[in-house]
Amino acid sequence: MHKLRSLSVARLAEVFNRLSKRLKSTGGRPAAPLGSRILTNHDDIFKHNMWDHVQWTEEDKENAWQKAQENSSVQIPLKEQGKFDTEACQYWDTFYETHQDKFFKDRKWLFLEFPELLPSDAQSRATNRCQDDERAEYPLSGSDRDARQQHSCHTHRHRKTDATDCQESCQMSFPGQHASFRILEVGCGVGNSVFPIVDSIKETGAFLYCCDFSPRAIQLVKDHPDYDGSVCHAFVHDICKEMASFPFPPQSLDVIMAVFVLSSIHPERMQGVVNQLSTYLKHGGIFLFRDYGRYDFSQLRFKKGRCLSENFYTRGDGTCVYFFTKEEVHDLFSNAGLEEIQNLEDRRLQVNRGKRVTMHRVWMQSKYRKP
Repeated sequence: MHKLRSLSVARLAEVFNRLSKRLKSTGGRPAAPLGSRILTNHDDIFKHNMWDHVQWTEEDKENAWQKAQENSSVQIPLKEQGKFDTEACQYWDTFYETHQDKFFKDRKWLFLEFPELLPSDAQSRATNRCQDDERAEYPLSGSDRDARQQHSCHTHRHRKTDATDCQESCQMSFPGQHASFRILEVGCGVGNSVFPIVDSIKETGAFLYCCDFSPRAIQLVKDHPDYDGSVCHAFVHDICKEMASFPFPPQSLDVIMAVFVLSSIHPERMQGVVNQLSTYLKHGGIFLFRDYGRYDFSQLRFKKGRCLSENFYTRGDGTCVYFFTKEEVHDLFSNAGLEEIQNLEDRRLQVNRGKRVTMHRVWMQSKYRKP
């Protein structure tokens, strides 16, 4: 059984109880419903599928470290590692051929955690709608809604003052050139973020670009009945290729989003990818990031012989995954010249009530602004 630090839990419970009472008195709801489920009584552990803001004991940390050391003690030989980098596109193409659009669910939580994705006139509409939806994934929910909206409003005011930054370069003709707000999702897969966004930006003057290096994934996006070329442009693109060009000019984007994308890239390539992507942000533009955290359950369950390098593994289907620390995420974006708005570690306890098994989940969630 997992031990929790009672003092920290008590403090968290007190905060969320106050927030819940305040929202209840005004007829509102928590900004992120799953963010206020705190385990205060360990006898209740199997009453829900997920518990939020779980504090790890020293024993938990030591056990996780030992498991990671064990499963990385036998690495794939260097002469065999290259194919997981050079043939990454084929592995993901095969993945989408096998699973089509049935593997992942739409990320309807996006606008709760990332209100910056939308122009200000569409934020409240999308947030209210996704609060009523069942969440397909488990996003971080530790920050207060007012604080997030304050960040968002500050960001959009800042961007408006810099509207002329790319005026000269924007004279070229490109998809979405007349949009007042431009979003790019890298590694869009089959559109699990694309279509919630598309549904929310219609008639707002916003435009969405989405890319993936799997041609099969992009074709699935374009074949989707909700794909709308008037507000979205999907295209094949390998963000690891420095010479590959985007269908829009530098300093033309308000938002770039990478959700569970950078972890699939070789660690030695990550900094170059973030550096290049950042050149396409306007001044005041935001880079939104969510990915796997160090010692997440999915890292600890790897068997020996699947490790490529420290905290970097390949799955049985050939796709790869890296597990980040908070410090690594900060270095990645600050070295690209971006300023931290948010850099948080999301620790949760996932529960399989049928099998009476608990799993520590760890995700990173970050927001960085281009000055």
